[in-house]
Amino acid sequence: MAIVTGAGEVSPAEPPRRNEGRGMMENVHILIVDDDSIIRETLSMNFEDQGVSVHGLSSGEALLEHLKGGETGDLILLDWKMGQFSGLDTLREMRRAGHEIPVIFLTSLTDQIYEEAALATGALDFIDKSRSFSILLHRVRTVLAGRRNPIGADMSAVVDDDAGTAKVRIGHLLLDPEVGRAYWQDQLVPLTLTEFQIVHALATEAGRDTRYRDIYDLVHGDGFHAGAAGDGYRANVRGFIKRIRRKFEEIDETFSEIENYPGFGYRWRAQDTGGGVS
Repeated sequence: MAIVTGAGEVSPAEPPRRNEGRGMMENVHILIVDDDSIIRETLSMNFEDQGVSVHGLSSGEALLEHLKGGETGDLILLDWKMGQFSGLDTLREMRRAGHEIPVIFLTSLTDQIYEEAALATGALDFIDKSRSFSILLHRVRTVLAGRRNPIGADMSAVVDDDAGTAKVRIGHLLLDPEVGRAYWQDQLVPLTLTEFQIVHALATEAGRDTRYRDIYDLVHGDGFHAGAAGDGYRANVRGFIKRIRRKFEEIDETFSEIENYPGFGYRWRAQDTGGGVS
């Protein structure tokens, strides 16, 4: 199921998975900000089927007034194109006013420059409206899991669970694919789901070079083209790697695991020892 088609029409609703992860979503309150009432209503119904409390707002201005009045939420899904006051303008005003509610952009804009601007302004993820609701739900859960296990949290709460999920450890890096979380030196790295997928692909092939194109396909799908002369994907990948490195360096200023193979791609530095599954 696509959330919205290219023409802006809502696709048939995806059958909700009522029991899968429902407990985590109960008592969660999400604000959906979009000037399209059909999108707001469709998303609201899907999230409510997961036990989520939802409040829809039709503009960035309405969201700011809502927050100014003392209302809040656990997460905001924010559209970009909404009249004169864009989603990016809204996020900037939110942060200036001291509102630190996590934001995920949900938009039909897919160009790299929009994604980079959103993440640089403080959004935690940037999702194409054409993606399925199940993917959106997974990313929402990932963001909420990160809020409940913030940077510096006790790792025993994450590693010593009973889920039976294989967690991959490579040197100082711990990857938890089940929730899309990465830890460096036992501290949570605040990666978006896409950034996690890139780190996972590189780190699980430590010492091997991965092509720019292969990394790009993780982000946009096999065969997607962007940029002039077919080389725009290289700049896109470099932008992702730059943001990923910066997030690791905020925890460890000596971080140097991601190495560049000029003209070809990137690799995760080969480990002298260790590795394995938790």
